[in-house]
Amino acid sequence: MNSPATTTADINTPLNIKWSLRHRSTLVSVGLSGLTYFIAVVACIPLFSVLTMLIWRGGQHLSLRLFTETPPSAFAEGGGFGNAIVGTIVMVGIAALISVPCGIMGAIVLAECGPESRTATIVRFCAKLLTGFPSILAGVFTYASVVLVTGTYSAPAGGIALSILMLPIVMLTAEEAMKSVPRKMREAAYGMGATQTQVIWHVILPTALPSMLTGVMLAVARAAGETAPLLFTALNSNYWIIQDGQQALMEPTASLAVLIYNFSGVPFKNQLELAWAAALVLVLLVLTVNLCGRALADSQKHY
Repeated sequence: MNSPATTTADINTPLNIKWSLRHRSTLVSVGLSGLTYFIAVVACIPLFSVLTMLIWRGGQHLSLRLFTETPPSAFAEGGGFGNAIVGTIVMVGIAALISVPCGIMGAIVLAECGPESRTATIVRFCAKLLTGFPSILAGVFTYASVVLVTGTYSAPAGGIALSILMLPIVMLTAEEAMKSVPRKMREAAYGMGATQTQVIWHVILPTALPSMLTGVMLAVARAAGETAPLLFTALNSNYWIIQDGQQALMEPTASLAVLIYNFSGVPFKNQLELAWAAALVLVLLVLTVNLCGRALADSQKHY
């Protein structure tokens, strides 16, 4: 008597044909798996090539003076880009202070307060459209609305331009993080008599925080490497953002991205070496921010 799993086709199929079909499917599976790994390795080659070149060319010139001195003139030796590091941190910080609260509040509206409404649909569409927004247009917009109004290039103008690029990333990732919170947790909170505000503040946001932090880190990584918006808003400077004990926020401000852009096209060896070192430092800064965000997200998960 045949087992229930045995079909008429299995009975009528010769054993050698069965073995051939299984062998062929195994070969196809192995071949496709090997092709997938091969494509993955090929895709990683450009990344590792860039990182290897950065470490080789930029690592040779790393020293303490790079973080404590200002950029040198054309024919001078030595120098550093400490002012550019500080300027980058300040402008990205300003951008984060603008985009993160606004993005999270927008995500709350999209995910919890009428996710199917026409307003939410329009806002979601505009946010997705802004993710592919050319960064130079953000700089032109900020130049017209901030720089021309204030009459000067400045760090706040650069931060506003970067916040335009960060906002849609923060909003969309935060919305997806909130949607991933199990519905049972919401229903349990409402069943205990919690209001919608209490559910959002004490249940949804803490649960979605790790994923939201990942989105924030991605936005920070993109903003830190942008050059075009800063050329129109912060321009560049060879001086520290704090001069003689006074803040110089409303003056042209240095940044690593603009310094790399300027020094990479000059024929002076010292400045070219500084450009390689600055590129490596920028990559390390972004990596540090991502690792800190990942560690914070993991700690929140365990909590």
